[in-house]
Amino acid sequence: MAKKANSAFMKPMQPSEELAEIVGSKAIPRTEVTKKIWAYIKKHKLQNPKNRREIIADDKLQPVFRAKKLNMFEMTKAVNKHLS
Repeated sequence: MAKKANSAFMKPMQPSEELAEIVGSKAIPRTEVTKKIWAYIKKHKLQNPKNRREIIADDKLQPVFRAKKLNMFEMTKAVNKHLS
């Protein structure tokens, strides 16, 4: 078995159905959730080109963000609500 990390960030979290559309349905650490969301945002070019801190939600992100657009800090709060 791998060495156990004691950080809360490393504890596997279960994504909600909405979030699972983006990061998959397996329980994964918050750090991985964040990485996968950013990969998704970059792949689908969802950053506002005029303000890179702003993320424009597409059809898959809207149920998670509950908004058409939000900034990086708001994104973290929105995503946390989808982890248990």
